[in-house]
Amino acid sequence: MARRASLGRPDRLAALAGADASQAPQARPQTPRIKPGSMLLREWHGRTYTVLALEDGFGMAGQRFASLSEVARHITGAHWSGPRFFGLRREGAAASPRPAQASAVDA
Repeated sequence: MARRASLGRPDRLAALAGADASQAPQARPQTPRIKPGSMLLREWHGRTYTVLALEDGFGMAGQRFASLSEVARHITGAHWSGPRFFGLRREGAAASPRPAQASAVDA
């Protein structure tokens, strides 16, 4: 009961509403958009995978996928962040691809 009361205190809400915007948590940088026609290469367990960015998703080995995360799940059998799996984002921030793991090549 005490916890509920402390969270709903009007003075606390007013302080949050009037807080300086520069003190607000910063949004994570978005992963850069991949242009249709770009190719992503990823080596996984000794095999190289080539993924083609399409207007409405991604293509790999004759199959279509709605997202890079779907492609990563297909390759690994486990849930992965697609952009992170392909080296487009490191934990918590956008990043350039790491040459040893992934690269993007415009077609």
